[in-house]
Amino acid sequence: MQSSRTFSIHFWLNLAKKKNNLAPIYARVTVDGKRAEISLKREASVTYWDTRAKRVKQRIPEGLHLNPYLDQVYTDLLKCHKQLSSEFKLVTAQGIKARYLGEDEQQKTLLELIQYHNSNMKMVLKPGTLKNYFTTEKYIRKFLLTKKRTSDIYLNQLSYSFIIDFENFLRSNTAQLQSRPLANNGVMKHLERLKKMINLALNLEWIEKNPFKRFKLKFKKYQRDFLSKIELEKLELLSGFSKDQLRITRDIFIFSCYTGLSYSDVKSLSETNIVRGIDGNYWISKHRQKNDQTMKIPLLDKALSILDQYKEFSNDKHTLLPVYSNQKINVYLKEIAEIAEINKRLTFHSARHTFATTVTLSNNVPIESVSKLLGHTKLSTTQVYARVMEHKISDDFNQLSKKLNETKKMSNSLLKFNS
Repeated sequence: MQSSRTFSIHFWLNLAKKKNNLAPIYARVTVDGKRAEISLKREASVTYWDTRAKRVKQRIPEGLHLNPYLDQVYTDLLKCHKQLSSEFKLVTAQGIKARYLGEDEQQKTLLELIQYHNSNMKMVLKPGTLKNYFTTEKYIRKFLLTKKRTSDIYLNQLSYSFIIDFENFLRSNTAQLQSRPLANNGVMKHLERLKKMINLALNLEWIEKNPFKRFKLKFKKYQRDFLSKIELEKLELLSGFSKDQLRITRDIFIFSCYTGLSYSDVKSLSETNIVRGIDGNYWISKHRQKNDQTMKIPLLDKALSILDQYKEFSNDKHTLLPVYSNQKINVYLKEIAEIAEINKRLTFHSARHTFATTVTLSNNVPIESVSKLLGHTKLSTTQVYARVMEHKISDDFNQLSKKLNETKKMSNSLLKFNS
């Protein structure tokens, strides 16, 4: 630690800016003969300023509130000096001033943290995931401006109450692309992203206390809609579309129902992803865009026929299927569901659930295999999709009942023979 030989603090009136006998009060910090001056945004009467005590004369009312304030500033400046010393940093007058004003390198702001996170995660996070962080940033900026009346906030000012206030703001706010308020899980996802960025700040030692320490994220479990076997067949047989966009969307959705590919993976599917498998048949071999996990999926006849149907399709990216934007596809799927009289809220992700539940698990494909096909890193992730339909449970229990009855008959026969 480098110590200073001299250190002093005193207050003075800037008489050059005197107006109507009032002059602004400044604090002067001196370290090793070098000064730094800080405007305290307060004024005092020149007549009643005690140049010896560096305070307002006690006998006037003005001194009753100004002098305690100056005492507090003095204490805070001493504290800044002590902090720099204990951190083994060079103690200078400008350094003490910067620490007092919150402008030194230790005083990072929330928006600085967000910018640092987003810049450094470009090579780590997928574009779709990073885009969600930009959306969270928009909500944070709006919250700071409308609720906190500021454009930014220092990290050391974050508290449990800040998190609660931000949660309430999100719950009362509308989604970026929708007119309805954010759902619970949407609110939790924004808070989850903020929490991850706060954890980054803790690891970088930009902040000492964790405002999320006593806050618990509360996600609600809900079931996504998927197609039953009958509904899937109905969709496949649907014809007479009023516009090509609906027919193409239906085909792409069915393709996902028989491959389990997500929207981004279907959109990026190219000729290089179609290979011959160990059985000599065609397989899909590609890395999931979400987690870079390898997927190897045997192509069922339904999926192959759709690829064959669009074999003339070509574009600059050499992708195999004409996939619209995710937003447009979900709009078209809503229209398709109405035409097919399927009373479910279909999204493109419903196809992935249909593959996991109706196409694979309901046809006795082991959940471990389904997990590999979906490109999951953990089996517990697959269990979200593993909702076995009632008729499958009925079939399984009928088989169990038969086995139990056969075992009982065999036991009775043995008892009769022995007697």
